[in-house]
Amino acid sequence: MSDHTAVRPNTLAWAASHLAGGERIVGADVLPGGITAEIRRLTIGSLNGDTRTLVLRSYVGVGNANDALTREAAALTMLTATEVTAPELVGVDPLAAECEHPSLLMTHLPGRAVLEDKGVEARIPLLARELVAIHAIQPIEQPPTYGTLTTADTVVTPPGANAQAWSAAIEIIRRPAPSYEGRYLHRDFQPGNVLFDGPITGLTGVVDWASPCWGPADLDVAHCATNLAVLHGAARGLAFVNAYEAAGGTLAEDPAERQYWLVRDALAMSEDIDLISQAWRAAGRPDLTTQAAERRLDAYLTTLLNAT
Repeated sequence: MSDHTAVRPNTLAWAASHLAGGERIVGADVLPGGITAEIRRLTIGSLNGDTRTLVLRSYVGVGNANDALTREAAALTMLTATEVTAPELVGVDPLAAECEHPSLLMTHLPGRAVLEDKGVEARIPLLARELVAIHAIQPIEQPPTYGTLTTADTVVTPPGANAQAWSAAIEIIRRPAPSYEGRYLHRDFQPGNVLFDGPITGLTGVVDWASPCWGPADLDVAHCATNLAVLHGAARGLAFVNAYEAAGGTLAEDPAERQYWLVRDALAMSEDIDLISQAWRAAGRPDLTTQAAERRLDAYLTTLLNAT
Protein backbone atom coordinates (compact mmCIF):
# COMPACT_ATOMS: atom_id res chain seq x y z
CA MET A 1 0.00 0.00 0.00
CA SER A 2 1.30 3.45 -0.90
CA ASP A 3 2.15 5.88 1.88
CA HIS A 4 -0.42 8.68 1.99
CA THR A 5 1.02 10.57 4.96
CA ALA A 6 2.59 13.00 2.46
CA VAL A 7 -0.90 14.42 1.87
CA ARG A 8 -1.35 17.09 4.52
CA PRO A 9 -3.77 16.15 7.34
CA ASN A 10 -6.49 18.75 6.71
CA THR A 11 -6.37 18.11 2.97
CA LEU A 12 -6.57 14.37 3.59
CA ALA A 13 -9.62 14.83 5.82
CA TRP A 14 -11.24 17.13 3.26
CA ALA A 15 -10.72 14.61 0.46
CA ALA A 16 -12.07 11.81 2.66
CA SER A 17 -15.22 13.86 3.31
CA HIS A 18 -16.09 13.56 -0.40
CA LEU A 19 -16.05 9.75 -0.38
CA ALA A 20 -19.02 7.41 -0.28
CA GLY A 21 -19.98 5.63 2.92
CA GLY A 22 -17.56 2.86 3.81
CA GLU A 23 -14.79 4.22 1.59
CA ARG A 24 -11.41 5.40 2.82
CA ILE A 25 -8.14 6.63 1.35
CA VAL A 26 -5.70 3.72 1.39
CA GLY A 27 -2.82 5.18 -0.60
CA ALA A 28 -1.43 8.03 -2.65
CA ASP A 29 1.13 8.33 -5.41
CA VAL A 30 2.73 11.47 -6.78
CA LEU A 31 1.90 11.95 -10.45
CA PRO A 32 4.69 13.35 -12.64
CA GLY A 33 4.43 16.42 -14.84
CA GLY A 34 3.07 19.06 -12.49
CA ILE A 35 4.97 22.35 -12.64
CA THR A 36 2.72 24.73 -10.68
CA ALA A 37 0.81 22.23 -8.53
CA GLU A 38 1.31 19.09 -6.46
CA ILE A 39 -0.67 16.27 -8.11
CA ARG A 40 -1.42 12.96 -6.44
CA ARG A 41 -3.41 9.90 -7.38
CA LEU A 42 -5.44 8.74 -4.38
CA THR A 43 -6.40 5.09 -4.07
CA ILE A 44 -9.83 4.68 -2.50
CA GLY A 45 -10.77 1.40 -0.83
CA SER A 46 -14.27 0.16 -0.03
CA LEU A 47 -15.56 -2.32 2.55
CA ASN A 48 -15.96 -5.07 -0.07
CA GLY A 49 -12.31 -4.75 -1.12
CA ASP A 50 -12.88 -2.86 -4.37
CA THR A 51 -10.71 0.15 -5.17
CA ARG A 52 -11.00 3.23 -7.35
CA THR A 53 -8.78 6.25 -7.90
CA LEU A 54 -9.18 10.00 -7.65
CA VAL A 55 -6.75 12.83 -8.43
CA LEU A 56 -5.89 15.56 -5.92
CA ARG A 57 -4.38 18.83 -7.16
CA SER A 58 -2.98 21.24 -4.54
CA TYR A 59 -1.38 24.61 -5.20
CA VAL A 60 1.42 25.46 -2.78
CA GLY A 61 2.67 29.05 -2.76
CA VAL A 62 0.93 29.94 -6.05
CA GLY A 63 -0.58 33.40 -6.20
CA ASN A 64 -3.34 32.67 -8.72
CA ALA A 65 -4.51 29.41 -7.14
CA ASN A 66 -8.04 30.69 -6.42
CA ASP A 67 -8.53 31.76 -10.04
CA ALA A 68 -7.00 28.58 -11.48
CA LEU A 69 -9.07 26.23 -9.33
CA THR A 70 -12.28 28.19 -9.86
CA ARG A 71 -11.73 28.06 -13.62
CA GLU A 72 -10.92 24.37 -13.54
CA ALA A 73 -13.97 23.51 -11.46
CA ALA A 74 -16.21 25.44 -13.85
CA ALA A 75 -14.58 23.82 -16.88
CA LEU A 76 -14.90 20.27 -15.54
CA THR A 77 -18.55 20.86 -14.69
CA MET A 78 -19.29 22.24 -18.16
CA LEU A 79 -17.36 19.53 -20.00
CA THR A 80 -19.61 16.75 -18.71
CA ALA A 81 -22.18 17.89 -21.31
CA THR A 82 -19.71 17.87 -24.23
CA GLU A 83 -17.99 15.26 -26.39
CA VAL A 84 -14.61 16.09 -24.84
CA THR A 85 -13.46 13.52 -22.29
CA ALA A 86 -12.18 15.17 -19.13
CA PRO A 87 -12.11 14.35 -15.40
CA GLU A 88 -15.29 14.90 -13.40
CA LEU A 89 -15.25 17.35 -10.51
CA VAL A 90 -15.55 15.77 -7.06
CA GLY A 91 -14.78 18.76 -4.83
CA VAL A 92 -12.91 22.06 -4.78
CA ASP A 93 -11.52 24.30 -2.01
CA PRO A 94 -10.09 27.27 -3.94
CA LEU A 95 -9.51 29.47 -0.87
CA ALA A 96 -8.08 26.70 1.34
CA ALA A 97 -10.97 27.08 3.78
CA GLU A 98 -10.56 23.44 4.85
CA CYS A 99 -7.29 22.32 3.25
CA GLU A 100 -3.76 23.46 4.05
CA HIS A 101 -3.50 24.73 0.46
CA PRO A 102 -6.03 25.47 -2.32
CA SER A 103 -7.06 22.08 -3.70
CA LEU A 104 -9.28 20.29 -6.20
CA LEU A 105 -10.42 16.68 -6.21
CA MET A 106 -11.48 14.96 -9.45
CA THR A 107 -11.97 11.57 -11.01
CA HIS A 108 -8.97 9.77 -12.47
CA LEU A 109 -8.94 9.07 -16.21
CA PRO A 110 -7.34 5.94 -17.65
CA GLY A 111 -4.26 6.21 -19.81
CA ARG A 112 -1.09 8.25 -19.56
CA ALA A 113 0.69 11.16 -21.19
CA VAL A 114 2.86 9.74 -23.99
CA LEU A 115 6.00 11.74 -24.73
CA GLU A 116 8.15 9.20 -26.56
CA ASP A 117 8.89 9.44 -30.26
CA LYS A 118 7.37 6.05 -31.01
CA GLY A 119 3.90 6.41 -32.49
CA VAL A 120 3.92 10.19 -32.70
CA GLU A 121 2.73 10.08 -36.33
CA ALA A 122 -0.39 8.21 -35.20
CA ARG A 123 -0.99 10.47 -32.20
CA ILE A 124 -0.82 13.80 -34.05
CA PRO A 125 -4.15 13.35 -35.91
CA LEU A 126 -5.82 12.24 -32.66
CA LEU A 127 -4.50 15.32 -30.87
CA ALA A 128 -5.73 17.51 -33.73
CA ARG A 129 -9.25 16.04 -33.72
CA GLU A 130 -9.52 16.48 -29.97
CA LEU A 131 -8.48 20.12 -30.16
CA VAL A 132 -11.03 20.77 -32.92
CA ALA A 133 -13.68 19.33 -30.57
CA ILE A 134 -12.54 21.61 -27.75
CA HIS A 135 -12.71 24.66 -30.00
CA ALA A 136 -16.25 23.71 -31.02
CA ILE A 137 -17.49 24.05 -27.42
CA GLN A 138 -20.05 26.83 -26.95
CA PRO A 139 -19.87 27.71 -23.25
CA ILE A 140 -22.92 29.22 -21.59
CA GLU A 141 -20.63 31.76 -19.96
CA GLN A 142 -17.67 33.00 -21.99
CA PRO A 143 -14.39 32.58 -20.11
CA PRO A 144 -11.88 35.43 -19.73
CA THR A 145 -9.96 36.61 -22.77
CA TYR A 146 -6.56 34.94 -23.20
CA GLY A 147 -3.45 36.51 -21.72
CA THR A 148 -0.09 36.59 -23.45
CA LEU A 149 2.68 34.54 -21.88
CA THR A 150 5.60 36.59 -23.12
CA THR A 151 6.56 40.03 -24.39
CA ALA A 152 9.25 41.23 -26.76
CA ASP A 153 11.23 42.39 -23.73
CA THR A 154 11.01 39.19 -21.67
CA VAL A 155 12.04 36.63 -24.30
CA VAL A 156 15.14 34.66 -23.29
CA THR A 157 17.30 33.90 -26.32
CA PRO A 158 19.04 30.55 -25.66
CA PRO A 159 22.85 30.45 -25.63
CA GLY A 160 24.18 29.67 -29.09
CA ALA A 161 20.83 30.24 -30.78
CA ASN A 162 20.39 31.81 -34.21
CA ALA A 163 20.58 35.43 -33.04
CA GLN A 164 19.30 36.83 -36.33
CA ALA A 165 16.25 34.56 -36.29
CA TRP A 166 15.41 35.34 -32.67
CA SER A 167 15.78 39.07 -33.26
CA ALA A 168 13.44 38.86 -36.25
CA ALA A 169 10.95 36.79 -34.26
CA ILE A 170 10.96 39.29 -31.40
CA GLU A 171 10.16 42.06 -33.87
CA ILE A 172 7.18 40.06 -35.10
CA ILE A 173 5.54 39.99 -31.67
CA ARG A 174 6.10 43.72 -31.23
CA ARG A 175 3.30 44.12 -33.76
CA PRO A 176 -0.30 44.36 -32.53
CA ALA A 177 -2.01 40.99 -32.25
CA PRO A 178 -4.10 40.11 -35.32
CA SER A 179 -7.88 40.22 -35.10
CA TYR A 180 -9.51 36.83 -34.62
CA GLU A 181 -12.76 34.92 -34.27
CA GLY A 182 -12.98 33.83 -30.66
CA ARG A 183 -13.01 30.18 -29.61
CA TYR A 184 -13.07 28.30 -26.31
CA LEU A 185 -9.41 27.51 -25.61
CA HIS A 186 -7.81 24.95 -23.31
CA ARG A 187 -4.71 27.18 -23.24
CA ASP A 188 -2.29 24.39 -22.29
CA PHE A 189 -3.23 21.73 -24.81
CA GLN A 190 -0.04 19.73 -25.39
CA PRO A 191 1.11 16.11 -25.15
CA GLY A 192 1.72 16.32 -21.41
CA ASN A 193 -1.97 17.06 -20.81
CA VAL A 194 -3.49 14.47 -23.14
CA LEU A 195 -3.82 10.83 -22.13
CA PHE A 196 -3.52 7.76 -24.35
CA ASP A 197 -3.90 4.01 -23.89
CA GLY A 198 -0.38 3.59 -25.30
CA PRO A 199 2.10 5.03 -27.79
CA ILE A 200 0.01 4.12 -30.84
CA THR A 201 -3.46 3.57 -29.38
CA GLY A 202 -6.48 5.65 -28.53
CA LEU A 203 -6.81 9.00 -26.80
CA THR A 204 -8.54 8.62 -23.41
CA GLY A 205 -8.94 12.22 -22.24
CA VAL A 206 -7.62 15.72 -21.67
CA VAL A 207 -6.49 17.01 -18.27
CA ASP A 208 -5.31 20.26 -16.64
CA TRP A 209 -8.21 22.63 -17.26
CA ALA A 210 -6.82 25.39 -15.03
CA SER A 211 -6.48 28.03 -17.77
CA PRO A 212 -9.47 27.90 -20.15
CA CYS A 213 -10.02 31.20 -21.91
CA TRP A 214 -11.41 32.87 -25.02
CA GLY A 215 -9.16 33.62 -27.95
CA PRO A 216 -7.94 32.53 -31.40
CA ALA A 217 -7.77 28.85 -32.29
CA ASP A 218 -4.29 29.63 -33.63
CA LEU A 219 -3.06 30.18 -30.08
CA ASP A 220 -3.95 26.66 -28.86
CA VAL A 221 -2.64 25.16 -32.10
CA ALA A 222 0.61 27.08 -31.79
CA HIS A 223 1.11 25.90 -28.21
CA CYS A 224 0.70 22.24 -29.09
CA ALA A 225 2.89 22.68 -32.16
CA THR A 226 5.71 24.21 -30.10
CA ASN A 227 5.60 21.35 -27.60
CA LEU A 228 5.57 18.73 -30.34
CA ALA A 229 8.49 20.45 -32.07
CA VAL A 230 10.65 20.42 -28.93
CA LEU A 231 9.62 16.88 -28.01
CA HIS A 232 9.91 15.35 -31.48
CA GLY A 233 11.47 17.85 -33.90
CA ALA A 234 10.32 20.87 -35.90
CA ALA A 235 8.61 18.79 -38.60
CA ARG A 236 6.22 17.32 -36.00
CA GLY A 237 5.17 20.76 -34.86
CA LEU A 238 4.34 21.83 -38.40
CA ALA A 239 2.59 18.50 -39.03
CA PHE A 240 0.22 19.25 -36.17
CA VAL A 241 -0.81 22.55 -37.75
CA ASN A 242 -1.69 20.70 -40.96
CA ALA A 243 -3.47 17.94 -39.04
CA TYR A 244 -5.63 20.49 -37.21
CA GLU A 245 -6.89 21.88 -40.52
CA ALA A 246 -7.35 18.38 -41.94
CA ALA A 247 -9.54 17.59 -38.93
CA GLY A 248 -11.82 20.52 -39.75
CA GLY A 249 -10.21 23.25 -37.68
CA THR A 250 -10.02 26.83 -38.96
CA LEU A 251 -6.90 28.97 -38.63
CA ALA A 252 -6.03 32.49 -39.75
CA GLU A 253 -6.08 32.78 -43.54
CA ASP A 254 -3.22 35.30 -43.72
CA PRO A 255 0.16 33.50 -43.51
CA ALA A 256 1.64 36.45 -41.61
CA GLU A 257 -1.09 36.15 -38.98
CA ARG A 258 -0.50 32.42 -38.61
CA GLN A 259 3.20 33.10 -38.26
CA TYR A 260 2.51 35.67 -35.53
CA TRP A 261 0.76 33.15 -33.26
CA LEU A 262 3.23 30.34 -33.96
CA VAL A 263 6.20 32.60 -33.28
CA ARG A 264 4.61 34.09 -30.16
CA ASP A 265 4.16 30.70 -28.55
CA ALA A 266 7.63 29.50 -29.49
CA LEU A 267 9.12 32.61 -27.89
CA ALA A 268 6.96 32.11 -24.79
CA MET A 269 8.51 28.69 -24.17
CA SER A 270 11.95 30.32 -24.00
CA GLU A 271 11.16 31.79 -20.58
CA ASP A 272 10.32 28.45 -18.94
CA ILE A 273 12.37 25.99 -20.97
CA ASP A 274 14.34 24.82 -17.92
CA LEU A 275 11.21 24.00 -15.89
CA ILE A 276 9.49 22.41 -18.88
CA SER A 277 12.45 20.20 -19.71
CA GLN A 278 12.71 19.16 -16.05
CA ALA A 279 9.07 18.04 -16.12
CA TRP A 280 9.62 16.12 -19.36
CA ARG A 281 12.67 14.34 -17.95
CA ALA A 282 10.66 13.34 -14.89
CA ALA A 283 7.94 12.03 -17.19
CA GLY A 284 10.27 9.72 -19.10
CA ARG A 285 12.34 11.80 -21.51
CA PRO A 286 15.82 11.90 -19.91
CA ASP A 287 17.31 12.94 -23.26
CA LEU A 288 15.59 16.32 -23.13
CA THR A 289 18.12 18.27 -21.13
CA THR A 290 17.66 22.02 -21.00
CA GLN A 291 20.33 22.41 -23.67
CA ALA A 292 18.70 19.82 -25.95
CA ALA A 293 15.31 21.49 -25.56
CA GLU A 294 16.85 24.89 -26.31
CA ARG A 295 18.46 23.55 -29.49
CA ARG A 296 15.17 22.11 -30.70
CA LEU A 297 13.30 25.31 -29.86
CA ASP A 298 15.89 27.30 -31.80
CA ALA A 299 15.58 24.96 -34.79
CA TYR A 300 11.79 25.22 -34.71
CA LEU A 301 11.76 29.01 -34.50
CA THR A 302 14.23 29.24 -37.38
CA THR A 303 11.97 26.92 -39.40
CA LEU A 304 8.93 29.11 -38.70
CA LEU A 305 10.73 32.19 -39.99
CA ASN A 306 11.94 30.40 -43.12
CA ALA A 307 8.50 28.94 -43.87
CA THR A 308 7.01 32.22 -45.06
